Amino acid sequence: MATCLDFEKQLKSIQDDIDMASMRGDNAAKAILEKDYQKELKKVFGNMSDYQKLQLARHPDRPYALDYMELLLKDAYEVCGDRHFRDDKAIVCMLGKIDEQPTMVIGEEKGRGTKNKIARNFGMPNPEGYRKALKAAKLAEKFNIPILMLVDTSGAYPGIGAEERGQSEAIAKNLQEFAVLKVPTISIVIGEGGSGGALAIAVADRLAMMQYSIFSVISPEGCAAILWNDPSKIESATKAMKITPDELKKAGLIDDIIPEPQKGAHRDLQGAADMIKSYYLKSVEEILKDRQYLQKRYDKIMRYGAFSED
Repeated sequence: MATCLDFEKQLKSIQDDIDMASMRGDNAAKAILEKDYQKELKKVFGNMSDYQKLQLARHPDRPYALDYMELLLKDAYEVCGDRHFRDDKAIVCMLGKIDEQPTMVIGEEKGRGTKNKIARNFGMPNPEGYRKALKAAKLAEKFNIPILMLVDTSGAYPGIGAEERGQSEAIAKNLQEFAVLKVPTISIVIGEGGSGGALAIAVADRLAMMQYSIFSVISPEGCAAILWNDPSKIESATKAMKITPDELKKAGLIDDIIPEPQKGAHRDLQGAADMIKSYYLKSVEEILKDRQYLQKRYDKIMRYGAFSED
């Protein structure tokens, strides 16, 4: 294990023992330890708190958009620039094929390593990033190519320059335009879905979340600071905000939950990519069979915010 969270420490300890038994050639001990590992795995990942799911969504080894693009796409070609200001590296747009299905993939990329994180602005897009995403979406629409969006951001960049260049307008424009694109659109939250920065590429025919991802209007830290003036109450805030896939599906705010490999996407990238591919291809097939999918997308969007009292 590269990076180990607190609740994964026992798993790491058993895995270390398994590796040692393997090096010694002690197959009997290895077999016993592997059974212990499976028991601990079920115990840890079968009873996770909302805060632990938040930690997994932010795990430093969790796959990012580019990790999935490299595994999913063949004959990939990157679409750059917004035709106005510059190319925002926090959003990556790739045109290619998933199996034999031509696809435009738009993803928010956090970057790995200090240098790359700075270049990607830690996955916080500027307005030019959202304009690039819209340009790529319109290109896909022109050639009748479905769109896959991978959401993973703590939020849109709140800097002065971003505001001066029309951050809120760029996000609002995407909400408007993505709602009426005449091609199938599938959006998947792969890690963090933070506020308007996530919504700008989350208006779609199908909005899904990976099993250990989150989607929220504000960070739990921000919520704790505002409600209790105490950032240390992050666990209480995480539970109260109901930002996990199960809670959001129950509220009708997302369409589907994509299961992850038993140890999480950060321990099995290929397995997680296969699940995304399967969900995407099945969704595109179902949407294309439905001649009313544009109307259904509109109706779904218009239902957001409706509530009922028991």
